[in-house]
Amino acid sequence: MSDDESAQLRPEIGHVLFVDIVGYSKLLINEQSELVRHLNEMVRGCSQVREADAEGKLIRLATGDGMALVFRNSPEAPAACALELSRADQAHPELALRMGIHSGPINEVTDVNERANVTGAGINMAQRVMDCGDAGHILLSKRAADDLREYRHWQPLLHDLGECEVKHGVVVSLVNLYQDELGNPACPKKLSAAGKFSKAKPARGRGAALAVVSLLLAASAVWFFLHQRRSGNEIADTTPISKNSIAVLPFRNLSTDKDNAFFAVGIQDEILTALAKISGLKVTSRTSTEHYQSSPENLPQIARELRVAHVLEGSVQKAGDRVHINVQLIRADKDEHLWAESYDRGVADIFSVEVEVAQAVASSLQAALSPEEKVRVETKPTENTDAYVLYLRAREYQTRPTGLLQDYQTAIQLYSQAIALDPSFAVAHARLSTTLAYLHLNFQPTAEIKTRAFAEAEEALRLRPDLGEAREAHALCLYWTAKDYAAALRELEVARALLPNNADIDEDTAAIRRRQGRWREAIADIERAAARDPHNSFFAREVMLTHWMARDWPAAARAGERAVALAPDLPLLRVEKSFVDFWMRGDLRPLDAALGAVPPGLDPDGEATLARWDAALLARDLPRAEQVIATASAVEMITPFGTPLSKEYLRGCVALAGGDASRARPFFETARAGMEADAAAYPLDAFRQAQLGLLYAFLERKEDAVRQGRRAIELLPEAKDSYYGPCLSGMLALIYARSGEPEQALDLIERLLILPGPVDHVFDGSITQSDLRSRWQWDPLRDNPRFQKILAGPEPKTIY
Repeated sequence: MSDDESAQLRPEIGHVLFVDIVGYSKLLINEQSELVRHLNEMVRGCSQVREADAEGKLIRLATGDGMALVFRNSPEAPAACALELSRADQAHPELALRMGIHSGPINEVTDVNERANVTGAGINMAQRVMDCGDAGHILLSKRAADDLREYRHWQPLLHDLGECEVKHGVVVSLVNLYQDELGNPACPKKLSAAGKFSKAKPARGRGAALAVVSLLLAASAVWFFLHQRRSGNEIADTTPISKNSIAVLPFRNLSTDKDNAFFAVGIQDEILTALAKISGLKVTSRTSTEHYQSSPENLPQIARELRVAHVLEGSVQKAGDRVHINVQLIRADKDEHLWAESYDRGVADIFSVEVEVAQAVASSLQAALSPEEKVRVETKPTENTDAYVLYLRAREYQTRPTGLLQDYQTAIQLYSQAIALDPSFAVAHARLSTTLAYLHLNFQPTAEIKTRAFAEAEEALRLRPDLGEAREAHALCLYWTAKDYAAALRELEVARALLPNNADIDEDTAAIRRRQGRWREAIADIERAAARDPHNSFFAREVMLTHWMARDWPAAARAGERAVALAPDLPLLRVEKSFVDFWMRGDLRPLDAALGAVPPGLDPDGEATLARWDAALLARDLPRAEQVIATASAVEMITPFGTPLSKEYLRGCVALAGGDASRARPFFETARAGMEADAAAYPLDAFRQAQLGLLYAFLERKEDAVRQGRRAIELLPEAKDSYYGPCLSGMLALIYARSGEPEQALDLIERLLILPGPVDHVFDGSITQSDLRSRWQWDPLRDNPRFQKILAGPEPKTIY
């Protein structure tokens, strides 16, 4: 396919309204013509149609007994148009309409008559949704309904119906749209006949939904600690388990060469990825399953914990260029084997095994693949065996839970080697792009890395425009490196349609909305992601972080307990959660206990050292802080915002916290050379500039300090980033406080105390009452009456 053809077929998101005349085929020809004429007149009279048409954002498709209207301007347009048609239809009792709405990927093409036409899953799904309805119904897919729920005025009109099986065995979740005399409030006959309908009720608004989720999280946290079992943590959940749900447990590595362990991990991950592209399945993420053993004895219990009906388990043995793979699909409630197969193949044939397993699982669970899904699952990523093995190695490093800089650097090297062997390896380009973008966000924000990340994403899209991983990579480049949040959200919507089981997209959406200052939506998004993948400890952690940014300490504490219960083998996660206890009550005892449970050798990027040092200074225990630095094995410590701090800098802080500026100065001067060089090497990294500004303040270089603090704000202002921006404002407030500008510092503090965002652990610029009371950095303000008044009062309510 040529580049021009690929560009023409590149999908975009369309908001589709499918309209059908009920009973059309039973009418006489002249009656059919008359009804179609009435329908066309009604459509032309719709304000939504006229507006979209005027903007060039509408495509109309005649379907004989109705039409499809593809809006490209707003997710609200199809629903508003449907209500207009329902109102107009009341004047034509002989015209019985049913309508279906879905937002999904479309491709605009030119048909044989040289007219604009549309293909794609968005059109197909809208028709399937419509086919579930009767006369008068306006039915929406859950995807389209979720878009409308973001707007308060739509919430009372949306009524959940449940699931319905449609063409090719695909199961869709339906929502009924009706209001007063518009629409049809009755249960569709297709759902009633299937026995899947319980009385429809209005979908809850965001506030009520969050309250319910918060209660469930609290209950779950209590349940975890009362009913924790050796094999894992079983979650009390009464929602029905989908019959097409499946978890892929870690594959057992039977290779005599333990260096081949990555191969078993890679095969499991690739099979899971293939299954996740099938919309008829509900696939649990790897993050939720990675803590379980291969082939466990208590399989029914694990399935209940993961909320799945089926489990796929297997083993991999690699010897030279030959691979032996055993796979078995199990119905969990009865511990019954539904399907099993053994494969003896060369490494070159591994991908065909992955495809065969995915297709066999889908067939066993009666989840038919759409034509588009079949192509995506069966498309071989590379013909080069060596490139594929390098890709699997890289993927293992990229997905390690430790999050170490060296792991991402190794992954980048391995992906690059795979691409060198096969430049057409699209998914390797996409994974490399994502890793580079993450490196830019957290460690090395250089223009070179940003440019390369975009180039790899664009190359992946050029090679395969329909590759969901490429769309996701491009979205993350827009988000992490370009800070173009609106464009990133649009790209994520396309990725969501191509990767229907990828809950990471929900989490990314929540994170972007935090940056946009859309905090209520961000909370709803991340709660939705966590509910969709309830055993994902990363999502539970993100729920905690989002709530602590909003200073909702009880909700953050509940989410933190849940995250820790899901990942008890991650002691640094317990440390993070313990900061919530400090912010909520000023209590350092949980933090000290959590740090005491961290194994002595566990200190990735100096994270444990930095937390121990910070906890000692919060307690004003200077000898303990000195001891932490003296015994640290890490040469430098990385802050939560990616800024490296040397031991000399930490020693200077301990001295200054004790009021000994003359002793602190040599340490700070030693640290200064490295921090200045680091800030010069990364001139666009706002946090490196702010940290250097704080160092200057400690050295009493007021003008340099304020200049650096303001430079950081210019690089990433609050208007551009509602999370990092306020954090940098917190750093500037501290610089003012240490530079003899108390009023400017207090102006910022008072504003930031009611603003979501400027809260983080082991962070100088964290703005909470507990931080202001306990951190030595704020000591210059202790005698200020305005500062004392802030500390004396209750913590003000965060407004968002």
